Amino acid sequence: MASTYSTDLSLELVATGEKAGLWGAITNTNLQLLQTATSGYIEVTLNSGTTTLSLADGSSSANGKNLYIKVIGTLSANVSLAMPASTTGGNANRVFFVEDGTTRGGAGDSYTVTLLTSGQSAGTQVPLPEGATALVYSRGSVPATTLGMLQKGMTSVTAASKTTYTAVAGDQIVVDTVANPVTITLPSSPAVGDEVTIMDGSASNGFATNNCIVDRGGSNIEGAASNDTLATNNQCVTLIYANATKGWLYKSTNQ
Repeated sequence: MASTYSTDLSLELVATGEKAGLWGAITNTNLQLLQTATSGYIEVTLNSGTTTLSLADGSSSANGKNLYIKVIGTLSANVSLAMPASTTGGNANRVFFVEDGTTRGGAGDSYTVTLLTSGQSAGTQVPLPEGATALVYSRGSVPATTLGMLQKGMTSVTAASKTTYTAVAGDQIVVDTVANPVTITLPSSPAVGDEVTIMDGSASNGFATNNCIVDRGGSNIEGAASNDTLATNNQCVTLIYANATKGWLYKSTNQ
């Protein structure tokens, strides 16, 4: 009887009486895979399109089996990182860390990084904020991806290079309006509890001179279907999404 493989890490499971003389090598590989799953670190380069991680059967070099994955690279378009939904053994469930170390270009918005389980619909993929570190649960049977933010990153938006930026949940955005006003658009499909922080990082000509416009992104702001304007120097606000009626509410008071 041939070997079978476990679901989540695709460890080789040797059938009784099989693989004579190979148990040592197979066991060592399985132990290496367990070590990778509990303490492994790898960097994965993203440039454009979708990069799919590997959960190859019995492979100690399969990058999707690492505990900690840092994504790097200079982006030339929006990108995605996909965890396979299954292995030979069945549906794969993976828990791992992802750190964003990419350089995000773009003349307008910065390019985005999203996380998904292979087969997951585009509308349910999870954005990874710039510079953030997250704990990720990839559920192969759905497929679905859940993200828990461990460390929020910082995104810089400078009017000299871009005057619009579309936020993702968890963004902390330092806005420099020294040259022109800037419009920050809130996420278009927010979930309850999503947060976005916007702060004035201008050395001069701050929000009082060149305003920061908060575009509601299709949801209400404080119950009203209208955009908002930040017009105070050194202003820092955090908006949290409450529900469809209230929409985004100001969590902080520095308005």
